[in-house]
Amino acid sequence: MPATHTAEVPRDLHARLVRALGEHDVLTDPELTASYETDWTRRFRGRACAVVRPRSTEQVAEVLRACAASRVPVVPQGGNTGLVGGSVPRDGELVLSTTGLAAECVVDPATGEAIVGAGVTLARLQQAARAAGFDFGVDIAPRESCTIGGMVATNAGGVHVLRHGMMAEQVIGLEAVLADGTTVGRLPALRKDNAGYHLAALLAGSEGTLGVITRAHLRLTPALPARAVALLAVDGAEAAVELVRRTRGTLASLSALEIAFGECVELVVERLGLPAPFASTPPAAVLIECAGRTSPLDELVAAVTACDDLLRGSAVADDEAGVRRLWRYREAISEAINAAGVPHKLDVAVPLAAVPRFVADVRAQVAALAPHAQALIFGHLGDGNLHVNVLGLGPEDDAVDRAVLRLAADAGGTIAAEHGIGVAKVGELELVRSAGELAAMRAAKRALDPHGILNPGVLFAS
Repeated sequence: MPATHTAEVPRDLHARLVRALGEHDVLTDPELTASYETDWTRRFRGRACAVVRPRSTEQVAEVLRACAASRVPVVPQGGNTGLVGGSVPRDGELVLSTTGLAAECVVDPATGEAIVGAGVTLARLQQAARAAGFDFGVDIAPRESCTIGGMVATNAGGVHVLRHGMMAEQVIGLEAVLADGTTVGRLPALRKDNAGYHLAALLAGSEGTLGVITRAHLRLTPALPARAVALLAVDGAEAAVELVRRTRGTLASLSALEIAFGECVELVVERLGLPAPFASTPPAAVLIECAGRTSPLDELVAAVTACDDLLRGSAVADDEAGVRRLWRYREAISEAINAAGVPHKLDVAVPLAAVPRFVADVRAQVAALAPHAQALIFGHLGDGNLHVNVLGLGPEDDAVDRAVLRLAADAGGTIAAEHGIGVAKVGELELVRSAGELAAMRAAKRALDPHGILNPGVLFAS
């Protein structure tokens, strides 16, 4: 029997949920559920039959057992900072918020590892790690809101992927609850454990379709407190790629390599009232960050100086305030775009050599399909991950979306670099996954969630 969708939670299920969690953590009042029903972009929204806020793995298991028995579908939700509609209800599902799973955040200085609840925010983990002389390898802008469980479930990337890798690469082990309420995983986990299938690797990036992550055992990185940042004006994508080629192998302390095209810089200045970083807005700005135990400023300045023929302007800082100031021109772009309207957000990646052609093709496609719209492009240049934002499109107007995703696939890239597929890109998954791969993914879904309880409509249309 397939999962059923209803605008109201069945009475017997509601009673069972209240018994398991208490009335305070079973929300049905529309005024209380509203914030769980719209995603960060404001483009995706729906009505939940209820929102539940379990406080332990045992409570998560009881919620899923109850929903499985009633065939009520469940949308797992962390900090709700996703950008592809995968964490909000679509047709009366029950939202399971993991933000209450935040009691545990334990750092082990002897091993350089941490065990944290799925509801712990990235900012809290960073604070705990730094207090013990470590850091965490993944950093993304909504660090005060995004949760570790959500970051694992979407395999978040961020600005330090070129040095530390994606979220899945930080995972030593996971605890999760499957659709039928079965708890899987062994924590503490071991860095070396080849006893059978690695379920943690399967759950990382599964977007809540295979299980609800409740706890994570993570590796930490050595603390590198000294940072130096250069914000460099260049003539466009080709010059930016050449800058990467010249600096990537010479900067041993390199930790981030970002790009923002001129329209993004202008929007940040206009919407957030920041001073213009250069005398005139360049076609593109590249941000390079180096990190070490002592200041890497000399190394960064030497690398920048060697690329002087590519530059139209530069700003460099290694003091805390200066570093924050320069990073603001990159990190505030999403905030500025959201202040300007409701964007279509397309997270893609292409090979580095393909970046200039891809950017030009995107601009041409937007101009041809939606001349009234504006394309704003920025992202993680070091790994070819570009965030294409388009303002001026209606919520259901997806012609530009499909065209941009196809351009990424045709360039040998991917339609989802770090934000996942969600519901926004379900129709395009076949562009980057073969029939055999899709069949294997569907088989895993059927095996772990035979009734389609978990996050229906995400990854697959049905």
